Amino acid sequence: MQPVLDVLHGTITSPWVYLVIFVVTAVDAVFPAVPGETVVITAGVFAAGGHPALALVIVVAVLGALAGDHCSYGIGRRGGAQRLARLPAASRRRAGSEWARRAVGRHGGLILTTARYVPGGRTAVTLTMGAVRYPLLRFLLYDVVAASSWATYCALLGYYGGLAFERDPVKGLLAGIGLALLVTLLVEAVRRLRRRAHRRAAAGR
Repeated sequence: MQPVLDVLHGTITSPWVYLVIFVVTAVDAVFPAVPGETVVITAGVFAAGGHPALALVIVVAVLGALAGDHCSYGIGRRGGAQRLARLPAASRRRAGSEWARRAVGRHGGLILTTARYVPGGRTAVTLTMGAVRYPLLRFLLYDVVAASSWATYCALLGYYGGLAFERDPVKGLLAGIGLALLVTLLVEAVRRLRRRAHRRAAAGR
């Protein structure tokens, strides 16, 4: 384990780590299989030792997340909007798209911010917001809030994990990732419970 830790430490304390954080968080917003949270948390763990700089980790992660979210939004706006326009007026998919448009219009900021903590959810939401042509300026403003809160949360999880396990960074990393997974599961559980409650309310009408 120590040789692996030494290699990881050597990589993450080099200036190239900021480029890695930017690229991974950007790609993660479009392809959820890429572990954006893990990279930011790992950087936060080592930031507890002084390198890399915690503030720069957060800023670069925010910029990467914004870049990726806007790419996803652009993909949805180009391809999704055209598909939605071609749907039959009385079809179920058209009705679903109109519902999504109204939901995003009313709660776009909340939906975008919450989805940022759900792997895969962020991509679905940004694609949908592009497809329903959510106003770009409003998307940018809400996305700044979402990306900033997410990047700060991930980096601080790693940072305080690194402080708590200063002599064993691996434990700090595992603690940070474990807490991130717990929060993700809680968010998903709340989302499912709210969805069930809405369905029951709709069925009772």
